[in-house]
Amino acid sequence: MSGQSVDAAAPAEVEPMPAYLDLMSRASTVMLGAWRDCGSCGLELSKRTLLDNAYITWTEIALFLFSAFLWTQVRRGLTESLFQPLAQWCRLLPKDAAKMPESAWKLVFYTMSWSYSTYLLFFTSYSFFHDPPSVFYNWQSGMSVPADIAIAYLIQGSFYGHSIYATVYMDAWRKDSAVMVVHHIITLALISFSYAFRYHNVGILVLFLHDINDIQLEFTKLNIYMKSRGGGYHLLNDVLSNMGSVSFSITWFWFRLYWFPLKVLYATCVSSLQSVPNIPFYFFFNTLLLALLLMNIYWFLFIVVFVVKVLKMKEVNDVREYEDEDGSKAASGLHREPRAENSDGDAGHHISAQGKPVQNGVTKEKRL
Repeated sequence: MSGQSVDAAAPAEVEPMPAYLDLMSRASTVMLGAWRDCGSCGLELSKRTLLDNAYITWTEIALFLFSAFLWTQVRRGLTESLFQPLAQWCRLLPKDAAKMPESAWKLVFYTMSWSYSTYLLFFTSYSFFHDPPSVFYNWQSGMSVPADIAIAYLIQGSFYGHSIYATVYMDAWRKDSAVMVVHHIITLALISFSYAFRYHNVGILVLFLHDINDIQLEFTKLNIYMKSRGGGYHLLNDVLSNMGSVSFSITWFWFRLYWFPLKVLYATCVSSLQSVPNIPFYFFFNTLLLALLLMNIYWFLFIVVFVVKVLKMKEVNDVREYEDEDGSKAASGLHREPRAENSDGDAGHHISAQGKPVQNGVTKEKRL
């Protein structure tokens, strides 16, 4: 049972997407009702449900571990052979050259993964985006996972396994890095358990709604690094970074704070019990998805702070500076270095009395 499309036994009419109030009202009603009806809920029932409904083989676990290790090696190889030489060739500022490989690697991966998710949702027979309740049509415990979705799960699951290691040991540590580690752990738990319990259909929808923002973020950061390359100021990269910032802000709200709750959470909180009345681990998966939504709101607050600073025409610094720079820069009286790189791209750049851009006290020649 692949669950690729809605068959004759499933509802023929697509249920309209609810409004926010409808989501909160119906989801809270359904979840409270399910909690009252679950008189035998507890550790013993959870153990039995896990043993009866989780399907994953040692071969799949070994393949996941090998792929996570492979992503780490691929990143190191690309960093040493391509990203670092490219940063040197572009003559990036030292601080930008140090950060550029991380953004380049993430841009490559998320572009690939989001493109594949887009292909599955819009160029195959899967109807999950347009009809989110269909993710639970014909669900059966231990049902087979279609090969194309299994490939997406292997790619994404192993990447987030790699990302936990990379955030701690490979990436620069930032103020939100601890939250990022928690995010990766929750995402990996969602991917692993949704695969084992055969909730892979909704998993593809979740991945599609989240990966697009990472593409825009890394694209914006790369253009911020590139606009000061070669000792000059490059207007094109500045414009592209500003466009990326605006696009990132809009799609973050649209995909993660609008479509994600109204499509995914409504389907998992309400539609799942309609299609499968005794669906396993109903509260566990919805708790993880709600935690993911809370983290999306947490990061959206950074975006709001950025927008407010732009509207007030103040110097824009990302509120997520590097931890190891706070003390030294505060002591020296310098401005803190921005991470975002999801800012308007002018943080750290000033205008000299002659009207030329200045960065770190050095006058820059403007170039296209």
